[in-house]
Order: sequence, then C-alpha cells, then structure tokens
Amino acid sequence: MGVLQITIVIVVLLLLVKPMGTYLYNVFRNEANATDRWFGFVERPLFALIGVKDRKGMTWKTYALSFIVTNIALVAFCYLILRLQKFLPLNPNDIGNMEATLSFNTVISFITNTNLQHYSGETGLSYFSQMIVIMMMMFTSAATGLCVAIAFIRGITSKGHQIGNFFEDFVRAHTRVFFPIALVVTLLLVALHVPQTLKPTQTVTGLEGQEQQIAIGPVASLVSIKHLGTNGGGFMGVNSAHPFENPNGLTNVIEILSMWVIGAALPYTYGLFAKSRKQGWVIFSSMMLLFVAFLALNYASESNGNPVMNRLGIDASQGSMEGKEVRFGIAQSSLFTTVTTAATTGSVNNMHDTLTPLGQITPLSLMMLNNVFGGKGVGLVNMLMYAMLAVFLAGLMVGRTPEFLGRKIEPREMKLIAIAILVHPLIILGPTAIALLTELGKVAITNPSFHGISQVLYEYTSSAANNGSGFEGLGDNTPFWNISTGLVMLLGRYISMIAMLAVAGSLVRKQWVPETIGTFRTDNGLFVGILVGTVLIIGALTFLPVLVLGPIAEHLTIR
Repeated sequence: MGVLQITIVIVVLLLLVKPMGTYLYNVFRNEANATDRWFGFVERPLFALIGVKDRKGMTWKTYALSFIVTNIALVAFCYLILRLQKFLPLNPNDIGNMEATLSFNTVISFITNTNLQHYSGETGLSYFSQMIVIMMMMFTSAATGLCVAIAFIRGITSKGHQIGNFFEDFVRAHTRVFFPIALVVTLLLVALHVPQTLKPTQTVTGLEGQEQQIAIGPVASLVSIKHLGTNGGGFMGVNSAHPFENPNGLTNVIEILSMWVIGAALPYTYGLFAKSRKQGWVIFSSMMLLFVAFLALNYASESNGNPVMNRLGIDASQGSMEGKEVRFGIAQSSLFTTVTTAATTGSVNNMHDTLTPLGQITPLSLMMLNNVFGGKGVGLVNMLMYAMLAVFLAGLMVGRTPEFLGRKIEPREMKLIAIAILVHPLIILGPTAIALLTELGKVAITNPSFHGISQVLYEYTSSAANNGSGFEGLGDNTPFWNISTGLVMLLGRYISMIAMLAVAGSLVRKQWVPETIGTFRTDNGLFVGILVGTVLIIGALTFLPVLVLGPIAEHLTIR
C-alpha cells in the first residue's frame, strides 16, 4: 500500500507537468497570449506605479542589480517590523519584539527562500508579522528565484542580447503564478479544515479540567504559499506535522504537489523555450531518476525500522514510526521528506532528527546536490549548470570544443560554473568544521555522538541549500548560530544566482554554431546517464567523507 500511495502521487505530478510547464512558458515568453487578457488589467496599473513603462530588456548585470536592490529594500523593511512588532496592530496575543540577531536571521532566512526558523511561529510572531513579513517574503523570494531561472533560460536559448526585464518578470510571477494558485490552494485547505482567522489564541478546558492554549490564526493562507513558493516556514513550530497545518492524508498530498509541481514543470518550460521538448524531458528525467533513488533509500530504511528496537524484540512491522504522525504513516512521511528536500522547501510532516541513520542520508544528500527539482528555479538552473559541465567534460574526452544548445562552452563559462559548484560545499563544510571546533558551536549539540555531527552538518547544509528544515535537536537560537547560518544563507542564495546569470549573459552574446554530425547530442537517453553520473560523482567526491562521519558511522554503530 505504501508503494501504491507513492506511485499515485508521482503519476498525478506527471499529469500536471505539461500543463503547468506550458502555462509558465506563456506567462514569461513576452509574446501576446491568453494570459494577457486574464491578468493585463491588474498589471498595467502596477507597471505604472513602479515606473516600468516600455519594459525594455536588461543585460545580465542590470537584471542582477535589480533583484539584489529589491531584496535589500525588502530586508530593511521587514527587519524594522520584527523589531517593532510589539507596537504594531494585529497582535492580540501581545507578543514582544524579536531579538536583534534572531531578527537578522529571520529576515535573511525568508528573503533567501530558506525559511530556516530559530523561533516558534505561534509564539514568536504577531499576526501582523506573520502576514506582512513572513507571507510577503514567501511570495517575493519565490518570485525572485523564478525570475532568475526564466532569465537564465532566455539567456541560453534565445538569439537576442538581453535576458528580459526583472520588474516585468517579478510582477508577472506574482499576478499570474503565485497569487492565483495560492488562492486556490488556500480555499482547498480551508475546505479541509485548516484554520484561517484573525482571532487570538483560544483557551479551552480539557476533560480533566485543565486549561489549554490553542494557537490559531491565518494558517491556511500561509501554508499555501509556503509550499507553492518552496518556502517551508511553518505557522506552527512543528510545521506540517501539526494537525492545524496538515490535518489529513488529502491535505498532505495537496501540500506535496504544491511544493513539487512548479519545480518539476520548469524543465518542460525550458524545453519550450529551447524549441525542443526533448531537451526539457532529458533534464526532467535526470531529476526524477535521482529523486526516485533517494526516495527508495529513505522508504526502505524507515520501513525496516530501527535496528536497536528490532534487537529488543519490539514489533517493527510498522517500520520506524518515531517522530512520525500516525495519520500519514511511513510512505507519506518518506515521500514528504524526499520532496521537501528535493524541492528545497523545508516544510516537514515528520521529525527529520528521528529518521533512521540511512534515512537521514536522503534529505542530506538531496540538499548537498542542490539540483533535484530545487526551489523556484534553483533546481533547473543547477541541473543545467551540471549539463554544461557534462558537455564540457565530454568534449574534452573526444577532442571537440564543447557546445550546448548551439553555443560554445568556453573557459569563461566554466570558471563561473566552477565558482557556483565550489561555493556550495565550501559554505557547508567550512562552518560545520568551525562549529564542531568551537565551544560556541558545540554547546548547541544535544547528542555528542555521530548524530551530533549530523545535527550540525544538517543545519549548515539546509542553510546553504536554502531549504530551512532542521534536525531540531540542535539548540540553535543563539547569536553564533543566528549570525553564522544567516551568512551561509546569503552566500548560498546570491553567489550561485549571480554566477549563473553571468553565464547566461555570456552565452546570449555568442554566435550560434550550426549543428554537425560531430555535435554532442544532449537530447537523448545517453546524455541522461552522463548527466546523472556527473552529478553523483561530483557530489560523492565532495560530501561522502562527511556523510561517513555522520549518518553512516551512526548506522554502523547501532548495528
């Protein structure tokens, strides 16, 4: 039954990929189409308000500067609100101002689409902060990532010299993608009993006469965009494991598909821009192969149960249910774990800290690879980066100048790709080593064994991959962790985005090279194997040693 449940969800996703990918293509192809009639009347006054009249295309440098300046302005605005929330409206529970380093960590976390939470949502934020800061940045950070992905696609597929207008893309990402889909998902969740209210925390009397505080609020609207935007920050501290955020199996499937569908559809959108659907299906197939392999590892490990419990003779027929909700079971918990880290969402419906050691490898590895579906556009851009690297290596082996989509891949592009590839492990492994060597880092570790290494490694991997989930056994709400993870989130988000925009800007200026009999094909099954192999080899060479010190050592120890 577990395999059947997983298969049904994957089949539903496959049915959604083509229509969603086609819709995204129509939204961003900058040609008249039906979506103009539906949303043009909303966008025209917005363009007038922000001063975007002719909507001319931008160079990659102008595009990058535009999204960085926009993000800086949003960070300053949101930081002030968190520091002053006690004096602002919609605070019926009288929640105080957020501490300075925690405010820094929170605004960086949400503007970078990471949504790492060192606070508990229902007790750390007012309703005003939840809506104006958290939900607003869930929309804007997702829109920024999607815009950069679309600009990158234009750069490597078009014959022009510009990659689009950031402000036009930014508005359209909101009005034509995230707002309408989030509204539909919100209404579905409300219909399935997810709360949506501005009433204060409810006080109720239990069966034994004791009083209990029940946190409520505008939950459904936040849950919808946290998944659609691959944000992940929960209204409640325990995220989508809470019955108010995720009441039943149907809401669980809706949330899985919400965080998965846009990232999975973007390769098809890329194929339409490239005028070759095969190119898109090659990227999608590579992503899905990696996804299924890691899903199988997690599901098998959790289904086999904890070896320690098995030796004690405890019934393991249900698998390892520690940290999991009974209403979801092993299958839906494993699928959620794999999707949320493959799509860099960070939402959780079970406690990752209680996964079996081999089961922990799946979320860690997916975030380390940072390219399996990914956040809004991150997965596609990273997979295309690896595709160019694979073409370059194949070209070297056969003695040809490598070409990708009719353009030559030369040293400038490879240097930029190398920066994007090398920065990711550097900002994971470097801070992990510092945390394990210093008392400021070690004091937060609640498990001094191999699992303690995994806790620290997971925190920085999640930050660098802009995921935001965590091994919650780590006591991370301290100045050291707030500042260090904040810096890692910044570097993990912006260095790779700027580097890949520079690659797009470099390629868009190059002359097209006609395809010949000697051109290396990138639209067939052979290239799928080469691409997957390239990802796994680079990932293994970079991260396997630290995985051996963490989850693999823990697995060998408890056996």
